[in-house]
Amino acid sequence: MRLPKALHALWIVLAAAVVAATLLVASPAKAATLNEVTNFGANPGNLRMYLYVPDRVAARPGLLVAVHYCTGSGPAFYSGTEFARLADQYGFIVVYPSVTASDGCFDVASTATLTHNGGGDSLSIVSMTRYVQQNFNADPNRTFVTGVSSGAMMTNVLLGAYPDVFRAGAAFAGVPFGCFAGPSKWNSQCAQGQLTRTPQQWGDLVRNAYPGYSGSRPRVQLWHGTNDEILSYVNFGEAIKQWTNVHGVSQTPTSTDSPQSGWTRTRYGSGQVEAISMANTPHNLPVQASAAIAFFGLNSGGPTNPPTSNPPTGGPTTPPPGPGGCTAVFRVTSSWQQGYVAAVRVTAGSAGINGWRVGLPLPAGSTIVNSWNGTFSGSGSGTQVSNVSYNGRLAAGVATEFGFQANGAAPNPTLTCTAL
Repeated sequence: MRLPKALHALWIVLAAAVVAATLLVASPAKAATLNEVTNFGANPGNLRMYLYVPDRVAARPGLLVAVHYCTGSGPAFYSGTEFARLADQYGFIVVYPSVTASDGCFDVASTATLTHNGGGDSLSIVSMTRYVQQNFNADPNRTFVTGVSSGAMMTNVLLGAYPDVFRAGAAFAGVPFGCFAGPSKWNSQCAQGQLTRTPQQWGDLVRNAYPGYSGSRPRVQLWHGTNDEILSYVNFGEAIKQWTNVHGVSQTPTSTDSPQSGWTRTRYGSGQVEAISMANTPHNLPVQASAAIAFFGLNSGGPTNPPTSNPPTGGPTTPPPGPGGCTAVFRVTSSWQQGYVAAVRVTAGSAGINGWRVGLPLPAGSTIVNSWNGTFSGSGSGTQVSNVSYNGRLAAGVATEFGFQANGAAPNPTLTCTAL
């Protein structure tokens, strides 16, 4: 059967996404590895399960399910995102479901997957989740889900069909629960933003997925680029309508701010729904892993049991920061004739910090064309970068990263870091 042109386009865009993400995010330096788990329970979707357990985990670890995009895989999502590094830092466990279907996309359309205990890919992922809760003492009250594109759609499916399993979710460039429902895995009407409903209608789709459920509903964080060419930006507004209705809160935001240039964040109710609109951003949006982890609350606490093996040696090292200060280390992750991508790792000193500012002297003529996880100001030798709302407060020895893409030759600047 010939697949829709839009689905082929989605494959191309997201194949590029994993390459870009892998370039932008260095693999965590650690002894722990990604392992496949078989026989994890009911698996009607015939998915594969990959599990990342840091060498040090909290006594009662949180659990994050991280769901990949079309044509991706669990191992690719592990390598191309920051979730495993953040798991090392905060001591939670990560499950990476992996599609085996030929199209590489999760089933977010069938009646089975959209129904509580109905089967399909959603039940397979819930089986993985319960396996980790039972075998690794993961905390059911700190169990969350996130995903990108097809994974974002599955995030909404899991939040709707299994509100008893997941406490919150973060969906990057997805569609509302039930928007893709139908006989085919691809729904052009939804993808193109032609499927709109009233808040009540959207909310009823979620409530009917688990009739009789009367417990609390998971909190929801939504991310979408205004220039999304694969899954229309219209779906962002429809998802807000859906989840505010499910939570019984007003569609009028209780707060609006801009945590980073080009972002508009709206919050609804007492924080049950949070939505971030990213201006001039296509479907291949930068995944804000740290912000999602902060929304879940997985950035509190940390690992408590001792390491099971010695950390690896070799490779670049970060100089130890002084008490109460911070250090910043620059590296080029990708370069070409006309430009480059770079990342800067900021590490707090022995007293911890409440904010940071990095002096980033760039050559004259360098032009930053994209950035993430930092607030940029100035230009050339006067370029400075400050923390954003979710990555300024760092405990002693804890690190965070920001990055950017720029035109011009890749530099080797000497950085300064000031604790705020």
